[in-house]
Amino acid sequence: MSKIEEAVSILKTLGLPVAQQNERSALTLLALLDLEKDTSWHESKKRTIRIHDIIVFIQENYARQYAENTRETIRRQTLHQFEQAGIVIRNTDAPFRPTNSPNTVYSISDDALEVIKKYDTSVWQPAVEEFVKNKGKLIEMYEKRKNKYLIPVDLPDGTSVKFSPGKHNELHAKIIKEFRVRFCPDTKVVYVGDAARKMLFTDENLLNELRIPITEHDKLPDVILFDGQKNQLFLIEAVTSHGPLSPKRQQELEWTLKECTARRIYVSVFPDFREFKRHIDNIAWETEVWIENNPDHMIHFNGLKFVAAYSD
Repeated sequence: MSKIEEAVSILKTLGLPVAQQNERSALTLLALLDLEKDTSWHESKKRTIRIHDIIVFIQENYARQYAENTRETIRRQTLHQFEQAGIVIRNTDAPFRPTNSPNTVYSISDDALEVIKKYDTSVWQPAVEEFVKNKGKLIEMYEKRKNKYLIPVDLPDGTSVKFSPGKHNELHAKIIKEFRVRFCPDTKVVYVGDAARKMLFTDENLLNELRIPITEHDKLPDVILFDGQKNQLFLIEAVTSHGPLSPKRQQELEWTLKECTARRIYVSVFPDFREFKRHIDNIAWETEVWIENNPDHMIHFNGLKFVAAYSD
């Protein structure tokens, strides 16, 4: 068999689903192990590698060309399942790295490496059986490792949610724990997104009552709060990598919420003034700005509406 066929056989024996018993997954495994065509399986190595590097390795060593825009396919249709099977660990160097970071790296797990190095030997089958028997324990161990870095937040109704790690989600947590408490403490949390899990929390009954389309969650802002007494909806965008509530974004949201009768308050949230200054010329008028590292104040892009004398 060719090295690719052998890799497919290994994936099948290790219990990967049929959808991962293919050339793409086999080549990904070979890249993770740094195995060239003429390298023996017992010479497999553990290394840390990005998806971009996987694509380059495959092209240089196996003459298969994958375009850069196939990275998401490799991540979703191969590496994700490798993680679930206990074959791969993500971000061993920085477990808190955001899911969508371009610096995300993958490496073969120690347990999988030891099994694979025994391929085509007399101890291969017993090693596989031991790995498969312990696979559930391995996955549980890796999940505990990931959960250690999740960001827990308690919502007003007592629901507890956990954001995946990363600056964007840290800002989501601060919106609920600090912005809401300071400026709209009577609001309910209607919707919260997450970089890894888009719909981390939704109050579906309230969304339906407000006539906000749940099916268009990809068009909603990061956080939605609702003040029932004042019939006010806070539409909040956290700004780290993506932009603020620009005139275009505000128009899109107005269209998405065209059936909702609640009054809208648009808020762009920044981690600091440096990030705010980067986007200041793209913030829509008639909106608000909150800067997380100066949490007691807001900036109003609202003309004369808030002109007032301040006293001590």
